[in-house]
Amino acid sequence: MLKTFPLGGIHPKENKFSAGKKIETIDLPKIVSIPISQHIGSPAEPIVAKDDTVKVGQLIAKSSGFVSANIHSSVSGKVLKIDKVLDSSGYKQNCIIIEVENDEWLEDIDRSKDLVDNLDISAEEIKNRIIKNGIVGMGGATFPTHVKLSIPPGKTCKHLIINAVECEPYLTADHQLMLEKADEILVGCKLIQKLVDAEKVIIGIENNKKDAIQLLTEKAKKYSNIEVQPLKVKYPQGGEKQLIKALTKREVPSGGLPIDVGCVVQNVGSVFAIYEAVQKNKPLIERVVTVTGKSVSNPKNILTRIGTPSDMLIAAAGGLPEDSGKIVSGGPMMGKALASNNVPIAKGTSGILILPQEKASRPECFNCIRCGRCVSVCPMGLEPYLLKNMAEVSMFEELQKERVLDCIECGSCSFTCPASQPLLDYIRLGKANLNKILRAKKS
Repeated sequence: MLKTFPLGGIHPKENKFSAGKKIETIDLPKIVSIPISQHIGSPAEPIVAKDDTVKVGQLIAKSSGFVSANIHSSVSGKVLKIDKVLDSSGYKQNCIIIEVENDEWLEDIDRSKDLVDNLDISAEEIKNRIIKNGIVGMGGATFPTHVKLSIPPGKTCKHLIINAVECEPYLTADHQLMLEKADEILVGCKLIQKLVDAEKVIIGIENNKKDAIQLLTEKAKKYSNIEVQPLKVKYPQGGEKQLIKALTKREVPSGGLPIDVGCVVQNVGSVFAIYEAVQKNKPLIERVVTVTGKSVSNPKNILTRIGTPSDMLIAAAGGLPEDSGKIVSGGPMMGKALASNNVPIAKGTSGILILPQEKASRPECFNCIRCGRCVSVCPMGLEPYLLKNMAEVSMFEELQKERVLDCIECGSCSFTCPASQPLLDYIRLGKANLNKILRAKKS
């Protein structure tokens, strides 16, 4: 019987229209807008100015603290300005805007497609190259990778878990990356294993990706202590705590971290980025993005440079369908609706989903009928209806007792609610206000 997490979860339609589509590249844009904050933590500090000439891979904004990440130019050309540009969150943030002139790369970046499997690098050097090249989590959270891979004193890592689940409907970028870059991903696994001194590597893949499971299982035979584990298809299995429970039966405590139960989790896209950073000296300047939707004429997986306007990727997939109602950055469950179709691609952009008009508007909301479905599907064992009611009447501090901060914002509660209650919206409101209160108390 396939492993999975035991509590809650749902089974939305997969709609993996771009599955099996080989990764393509598109032409370079004329102008890129590269955000200086593409990660959780402090924004990077720009080190270039207007009219400066930059090359591909050049550092253009420097990490401003431990929880921060370097930003590199994804193109070569001239810096036009540093200005505020609308990002995927709907807010304007500072971006370094570069006019593309050619495609000149820094000479010390290895651009060959040859596999490099030098595992004699020290753990310290692996970490330094991850920091230097601005690697962040590419599963959506964009946590600076060097922070996540820094094991606190007194803690040890038994299991390095590779999140290759990609449980969000529609998205296939990680799946296709595994099919095309399996060898590189396995080398990346060994590099991270060395850095965190893990006893074992477990790659968790949902069973709807049988080709990736077969390929990685075969290729992993040449390495010691790497296991490929098929998993039952269930959302949100890509959540760290759910994946750890499914693979190891260990439960991360409320308010705790994976390392508290001897685990470190890395997204498979991040693993590939780490391989390129350590073995190729390549900064995180491009990523695979799924462009998809039920009405999209040619869904694709596209390797694109950071800072490329989203509308270029949409055009490459056949353009906006006539019935388009909403453009989402990410998947339908945890993604964010875009306020514009030319928002720049960032390190955490896993997909561009175009929803038809009929799916883009909220259904009519009715009174809660006390059915308890939201409770039964919550993978964290919370009571979403209660959290929503408390947030609605501004009982923000009381929400802490109900463990609102444990919510992973998967959206399972809203998805399953027969009354179409905006449960997750109010829970997010409650979390945001509670965090403000807690920060004020600390300061």
